[in-house]
Amino acid sequence: MSQPKTIVITGASDGIGAAAARRLSAEGHRVVVIGRSRQKTEAVAAETGADHYVTDFTRLDEVRALAAELNSAYPRIDVLANNAGGIFARAGKTVDGFEQTFQINHLAPFLLTRLLLDTLIASRATVIQTSSVGARMAGKLDLDDLDLDRNFDSLRAYNAAKLENILFTTELHRRYHEQGIAAVAHHPGNVQTSFGSATDSRLIKFVIAILSSPLVHRFLLLTPDKGAEQLVWFARSTPGADWTPGGYYEKGKPAKRTNPQAGDSDLARRLWDRSEDLLGLGAAAG
Repeated sequence: MSQPKTIVITGASDGIGAAAARRLSAEGHRVVVIGRSRQKTEAVAAETGADHYVTDFTRLDEVRALAAELNSAYPRIDVLANNAGGIFARAGKTVDGFEQTFQINHLAPFLLTRLLLDTLIASRATVIQTSSVGARMAGKLDLDDLDLDRNFDSLRAYNAAKLENILFTTELHRRYHEQGIAAVAHHPGNVQTSFGSATDSRLIKFVIAILSSPLVHRFLLLTPDKGAEQLVWFARSTPGADWTPGGYYEKGKPAKRTNPQAGDSDLARRLWDRSEDLLGLGAAAG
């Protein structure tokens, strides 16, 4: 193995995040697992020997505190994997005043990345964003209504957030690639996880019921370990040589198709600026 890396993974208390943490730790990398559930996060950390932090992405004060702790504890971060995500049946607002799907999937990882930028740039880091094929089904993104207050639907909110993940990656690449950051978004595949299990949306429950049937579960869904392969590959490999930074990947290759808005560089720039405004951040260079 090449030089061990310091790898930070959010959403690492379960699913593909935990699976990736296990594999990368076993390979000798210094892994930092971040999760919302203290019990699950501590269990993964104990199993892997990884460092760990418990952070609730529905609270931006906790995200800011996490960034401060990471900047202090790790002078070098080689990989940041923004893997945390979720879907909710109803339009609930967080204590910060944002719709929870939007905040957990986009705004919180955006904030974490922005607050770690100096360390990431100095480390010439890889920033991995877990997106989804749901981005293909996102409707027209309205930067004046990112909370979907006018017409909330849980699946619509999730799909929009996954599109925002890709746009965030595009703009992160544009702004900071020349300074050494390698950004990439990916769809891990249809994975057997507990994702969406807390929802009371009839549509989502119907889809989960279908996916949970024995035949589908056995032959069409990936195990978390299998679903983590792409994230692990991005973390351990060399950007520019093994994969092209700035893109969106499926099955280890650049995706052949996704939402047309994903290729809108002006929309990516405006989403970045709007996200900074919502978070009260000073404008970053670019």
